[in-house]
Amino acid sequence: MTPYEQLALKELKQWQRQMLRKPSAANRLAKSIQTWVNNLIPEKIHEVITTTIKQMTRAVLFGAEFITPQPSPAPTFELREAAVFKRISFYKTAGAAEGGVAGAGGFLLAIADFPLLLSIKLKLLFDIAAQYGYPIDDYRERVYILHIFQLAFSSQQRRKEVYLQMVDWEHKSKLLPEDIHAFDWRQFQQEYRDYIDLAKMAQLIPGIGAAVGVVVNYRLIDKLGKTAMNAYRMRWEETTKKLT
Repeated sequence: MTPYEQLALKELKQWQRQMLRKPSAANRLAKSIQTWVNNLIPEKIHEVITTTIKQMTRAVLFGAEFITPQPSPAPTFELREAAVFKRISFYKTAGAAEGGVAGAGGFLLAIADFPLLLSIKLKLLFDIAAQYGYPIDDYRERVYILHIFQLAFSSQQRRKEVYLQMVDWEHKSKLLPEDIHAFDWRQFQQEYRDYIDLAKMAQLIPGIGAAVGVVVNYRLIDKLGKTAMNAYRMRWEETTKKLT
């Protein structure tokens, strides 16, 4: 391995330990409160939210305007990740700018920020997958993208479950159902909403909404980018082991 690959592997191992960490007392308390609140929300509202996120995410995942060019990995792993860092930096800037405009525009624009930010995040994941050499026109690779999304924006308890589903993906992907409707959209939307709710609600506060929108969007995209890098590093390591 090159010095860079050794460093990437070390960072991957640290990240994997974080993914397997047991929920802390604070994590469990926060999750309990979120569950309690969710139980107070009428089922019809849950269904509307779930359907909205499902259709929005399906449109992003399968819409022609979001198709990324064919995989074009750089000749070395270091150059490949240098390209990924550039894409993450670009999307953090774009997301922060969009969040600032939405936060300054009042309630309606702040609400519109939700689908726009979701689109930016998923487009980033498409670009990262292509840089690592994975064909996102493959349905199973798009399911992996949804797993990355869940991994970044879920409670610690759910995060561990998703992470274990992603280990040895080359084998597990062959067992996937062909229909994306089989995906657990209810849990997907609930975990995502719970994760960003408090931060994004502050975006509605007059006077500070713009600043909050910039910072929150920047940090959310940064977290997603780092999660994606380690998720693909994990597959890189698994492939490397099989070849040695």
